[in-house]
Amino acid sequence: MFSHFDDISRPERPGFFYFMNIAIQGYPGSFHHEAVQQYFGKTAGVTPCASFRTLVDKVGNDHTIDAGLMAIENSIAGSILPNYSLLFNSGLLICGEVYLSVRQQLMAHKGVALSEIKEVHSHYMALLQCNRYLEQCPWKLVETEDTALSARKIKDQGLKHIAAIAGKTAAELYQLDIIASDIQDQENNYTRFLILKREATPAPDADKASISFRLEHKTGSLAKVLNVIAAEGLNISKLQSFPVPDIEFQYYFILDLEFEEIRQLRQVLASIKTHTHTLTIKGIYKKSIWKLQQD
Repeated sequence: MFSHFDDISRPERPGFFYFMNIAIQGYPGSFHHEAVQQYFGKTAGVTPCASFRTLVDKVGNDHTIDAGLMAIENSIAGSILPNYSLLFNSGLLICGEVYLSVRQQLMAHKGVALSEIKEVHSHYMALLQCNRYLEQCPWKLVETEDTALSARKIKDQGLKHIAAIAGKTAAELYQLDIIASDIQDQENNYTRFLILKREATPAPDADKASISFRLEHKTGSLAKVLNVIAAEGLNISKLQSFPVPDIEFQYYFILDLEFEEIRQLRQVLASIKTHTHTLTIKGIYKKSIWKLQQD
């Protein structure tokens, strides 16, 4: 039931982060790269991955990788559902989270004016976050695998009529001009990233857990679980559901629970076990408060 968390009171050894190799989706200059620096510090190295699936495979199978950092939701665009599915089907564990303030910049080759742009390239999530701004312009929008890679392509190929949407770090790294600043639809645009490891133990100050379980399609089945959690005084900060493959009208759920004491989590897990199938702890970690990250 408890996977790698059989003793959920055992803490990880505290201390400073040493040089780590972190797998990310994307390339140097991406928002994943910025989130790595925010969480682990600038001494952390990154291993770029072309897809989230590759990231998960790297963390699970490549022992030169210390951890992975994966985007899971955005305050504007919502949950990244394929990543929840990847996480659920992997054996990886969540050992932390970080909220990054995402400020999207429109950038182009040095000396190129806004009026010369014909196409805008970026990751689909970045395009989605800037929808209001992009609707005002008659540009062709091209989805790419990564924001920073879009910026690097402009630099490497000397493209004069294509702009990219990425962060300031990418503009600096690839020496591009920012021709429109902070074009995201909402000022408070945050992406939540999860820190993933093959094995992990709870931090000594852990106050958040991610769990998954399966429920039958019966009246009140989810309500029973939620009532137990509420009775113990835990806050549900996230509830995500997925259909069970090949079984009609049965669902997997992933819940993020916030607690004050580890005993509360123990009691909830023991109580909801009778109402659920395949109850699994996906991680016990210290929550990150996005409001503390604001400039």
